Amino acid sequence: MPVDTEERSLADRALDSIERTGNALPDPVTIFFIFIGLVMVASWLAHTAGISVVHPGTDETITAQNLFSDENVRRLFTDMAETFADFPPLGLVLVVMLGIGVADKTGLISAALKSFVASVPNVLLTGALIFAGIMSSLAVDAGYVVVIPLGAVLFYGVGRHPLAGLGAAFAGVSAGFSANLLLTSLDPLLASFTEPAAQLIASDYSVPVTGNWWLMIALTPVFIVVGSYVTESIVEPHLGAYTPPDDFDAEEVEDGALTETERRGLRWAGIVTGAALLGVVLLSVPEGAPLAEFDALIESIVALMVFLFFLPGLTYGIVVGEIEDDSDVADMMADTMADMGAYIVLAFAAAHFIAMFEWSNLGSIIAISGADLLQSVGFTGLPLLFSFILVSALINLFVGSASAKWAIMAPVFVPMLMLAGEPGYSPETVQAAYRIGDSFTNILTPLLPYFPLVIIFAQRYDEDAGIGSIIALMVPYSVSFGVVSIFVFLVWVLLGLPLGPGAELYYTG
Repeated sequence: MPVDTEERSLADRALDSIERTGNALPDPVTIFFIFIGLVMVASWLAHTAGISVVHPGTDETITAQNLFSDENVRRLFTDMAETFADFPPLGLVLVVMLGIGVADKTGLISAALKSFVASVPNVLLTGALIFAGIMSSLAVDAGYVVVIPLGAVLFYGVGRHPLAGLGAAFAGVSAGFSANLLLTSLDPLLASFTEPAAQLIASDYSVPVTGNWWLMIALTPVFIVVGSYVTESIVEPHLGAYTPPDDFDAEEVEDGALTETERRGLRWAGIVTGAALLGVVLLSVPEGAPLAEFDALIESIVALMVFLFFLPGLTYGIVVGEIEDDSDVADMMADTMADMGAYIVLAFAAAHFIAMFEWSNLGSIIAISGADLLQSVGFTGLPLLFSFILVSALINLFVGSASAKWAIMAPVFVPMLMLAGEPGYSPETVQAAYRIGDSFTNILTPLLPYFPLVIIFAQRYDEDAGIGSIIALMVPYSVSFGVVSIFVFLVWVLLGLPLGPGAELYYTG
């Protein structure tokens, strides 16, 4: 359905305004240091005012902490290295990049992309990319490292704007984080908080890990269709034609047919990939295997990804002659780490901002106060579910961790909605509503730990890209994913459809 020209113009002007405003700000590294200063001032004001809240799960009083206090200033200096080293994405990104770097520097990724582009019709590329982003949550957060830059490269390779590919992939990975065709590590994680919250009302209530599975499956094709439409009808027309900068290195996405040597390298890399996947199966499937436990397998995803990139990359490099001895491999890894320099600097600033925001307790205070406000409004039924989704989405802008937010919110909202009306809503229904609100604003907040990495990926294609560019790029996806997921969920509840195996839609006592 064509978009009205006037509406398109208004949308373009709005996005341009967001981008100009955001990019008028200083460099992202400077931004995070400014944020640190603002949080310190806010913490002092909140502490001086005696602001505190009661944690609904533990009855513990949470008080705003003054970051200017002797204790917190001392903590800043003594824990600086630890704060940086413990930044959640840092180790994952750098470790995974060791494997990806070999696959990249040998030319394996370039050859695989050429083969992929040649085999996938352009009309299906956007949907395939968004689907890959959604499914990447099986590998925890690895989609941020692999799928997002892949999206930009693929779009550039077929003559489309690379930032549109980056945006589509980012939307799939992050805004579609809860949707999936399979269960992910998020399902047992959230259920572990939902069940004790439900037991505040019903002591023997059990929340199945599969409690939201059917809904998450249903949202997957919806996000693919909506994300494809947003990309091709809104984002790409807004971005216009792409003109690479003069110093842009397009070597890895050059057009042209594969050489016979490259084809042979891909064949051998494919064989090694198959052998590596068989190794993963042998490590995880047989009873008593080292990774047979689900938690062990999930915690090993990063290490497994290193080998799944490194071994095929090594094989390809040997076959095509890019690797002649072990020093070539070491040099490729070193070059990859050098390429990550800008991200490491940005991660240092972001790590300290997020840590100090946590030390101040402002995130918990905002989350609990928002929950209390919604509870005091007295909504029931669908208006309460709708309001709860919006509050979850708003809190998500300040507290990025899905489990940290749910640990605070579940003891308030699960019991409240279980008793809201006759019948009330089941814990699985409340959890599903939370998952929707917790997803579609991920792509708008610089507090997302991977947001700095996305900026670095974008700056490869546009050196002026900043926070404003990424937020403007992602607003259409966030709004669209939010509207359709809320609509699907509310219709799902109205129709009384089951949310997942073993789950109830309503709680009847």
